[in-house]
Amino acid sequence: QVQLVESGGGLVQAGGSLRLSCAASGNIIRFIRAGWYRQAPGKQREFVGDITSGGTTNYADSVKGRFTISTDNAKNTKYLQMDSLKPEDTAVYYCKIEFWSGSVWGQGTQVTVSS
Repeated sequence: QVQLVESGGGLVQAGGSLRLSCAASGNIIRFIRAGWYRQAPGKQREFVGDITSGGTTNYADSVKGRFTISTDNAKNTKYLQMDSLKPEDTAVYYCKIEFWSGSVWGQGTQVTVSS
């Protein structure tokens, strides 16, 4: 069974950048969609963006133009490049990969943006 591990989170000042990684333990070449979500304290988990197996990306309006999703199939890894970070981007970030057989979530990585 595929397992996902996120990394790359941390503390950054507003305006800074971070790159999150989502590494899969197994082969995910047949994925349908790989997405990133986030959950801030006291709030529901929300969609950040995703990428289809065909390479089409989709982003939430709140991050459009600042965040970029990419994939490295050779490394079984998905990335979320976050630029121009704002304090309101502070949250635990999760990756999710969808297969025809179901979805798999990572454990999350904390991103904190200070003002």
